[in-house]
Amino acid sequence: MSVKPIRLFGDPVLRMTAQPVTTFDLELRTLVKDLTDTMLEAPGAGLAAPQLGVSLRVFTYNVEGELGHLINPELTLSDERQDGPEGCLSLPGLTYDCERAYGVVARGFNMYGDPVTIDGTQRLARCIQHETDHLDGIIFVDRLDAERRKAAMKAIREADWGAQGTPQVRISPHDTFGRAL
Repeated sequence: MSVKPIRLFGDPVLRMTAQPVTTFDLELRTLVKDLTDTMLEAPGAGLAAPQLGVSLRVFTYNVEGELGHLINPELTLSDERQDGPEGCLSLPGLTYDCERAYGVVARGFNMYGDPVTIDGTQRLARCIQHETDHLDGIIFVDRLDAERRKAAMKAIREADWGAQGTPQVRISPHDTFGRAL
């Protein structure tokens, strides 16, 4: 088992835009295994490479018995929206309702460089969007409306793990359709 420590909110690597994977080798397959083992041990629905301190565009997911990974994802989002609970392994113990697209088509690659397409709705769509945001340096609290974001930041400051300095909040650079600004 290759369980690694998960980086917490406030760690600068979580705010960096991850680099595309260009080499599909043993090192990448080891990273996917580390991500999978760490996510399952946590337990979590997904885990992105930056959460382990690796700035590469890779994430794993485990939603409703569907275990997988995606490398260099590109997303097409549905116009239909959903609002529901979301948490993050980098913000342990915190959950807030967050608005996301109801459906997603995610295209990328597996660890061997083969093309992969994931078509998901509801929880799987939420997970894929959440993990792809990590690859862009976005944390789900950035997508919350002002009232929820204020409550989340207060909870982060009061959490025992949140005493690592003043957290940085960014507004998502992605189109929010006039919401959560």
